[in-house]
Amino acid sequence: MTSNPGPATSVRRGPVSGTRLGLALPQYGALADPAAVARFATAAEDLGFGSLWVGDRILTPLEPSDLYPGGGTPEHPYPNEFETFADPFTTLATAAAVTRTVRLGMSALTGPVYSPVLLARALTSLDLASGGRLDVGLGLGWLREEYFATGVPWAGRGKRLDAVLDALEALWTGDPVEHEGPQWRIAPSTVGLRPAQDPRPPVLLGGFSPPALARVGRRADGWLAGWMPKQYLTGLWSVALEAAEKAGRDPGTLRRVLRINPRAGTGVETVADVPPCLDVARELGITEVLVDLHYVAKDVDHALELAAEFVHPR
Repeated sequence: MTSNPGPATSVRRGPVSGTRLGLALPQYGALADPAAVARFATAAEDLGFGSLWVGDRILTPLEPSDLYPGGGTPEHPYPNEFETFADPFTTLATAAAVTRTVRLGMSALTGPVYSPVLLARALTSLDLASGGRLDVGLGLGWLREEYFATGVPWAGRGKRLDAVLDALEALWTGDPVEHEGPQWRIAPSTVGLRPAQDPRPPVLLGGFSPPALARVGRRADGWLAGWMPKQYLTGLWSVALEAAEKAGRDPGTLRRVLRINPRAGTGVETVADVPPCLDVARELGITEVLVDLHYVAKDVDHALELAAEFVHPR
């Protein structure tokens, strides 16, 4: 996919100069309350957050094959919060209906487990419902049982993500649409539903390996990064920039969205530890930061209290 940041959107920014602050919508763990999403999204926009985000978790097996890369152990293979996880599309659609200016993003959908035809329909509908405020975030995920449960092979998942991106590009820009890939054949078809953003919503890719960052550079609009030491953020980003140059793209158009999850035992323990992370983000030229409060908030109201303290410190 070629770089396309989408149309300009009027966004009220938080108090951190030069940084657009994003907030994770209440979606999992103690905050998994679909009925509270509208209230939360409205309050977050009023507080000045510039973007709202969802994640993707399909199931939590009792004996998973893989440990959560963010600190899973054999005794606790993934955070307990993952055991309750609301649907990302419904959550974003609810937020789209009650907000006016915030960007709406995914950090990130497990791309290879979705049919691209159905995925394109859902994403296009979200982009239209939000008036062109959608950022599509895709990644490979880390849990092979989610692949097995959706009937998708674990092996070759990187190539499958590339195939999903190819199919989405065709569905968003072709007229008529026709696509032949290793997994799917889309017969010549009329698809009248087109995204509000021209020619498509921005596509951001997650991942923390050199191949993942090379894919970002070759074909995405930006990287969904996670908090890590500066040398790793810088080193991985250099892979994306080099790949963009080799692909004949302008590396300066690539975005970085840095996700920060305050959580005990991670070095970013509480919301009070977030400002130094923002200083690092500014130092590295990262202008978009997503804060996820699911691990430190007791409920939706507490999450809003923490968010208010964060953007308007006393």
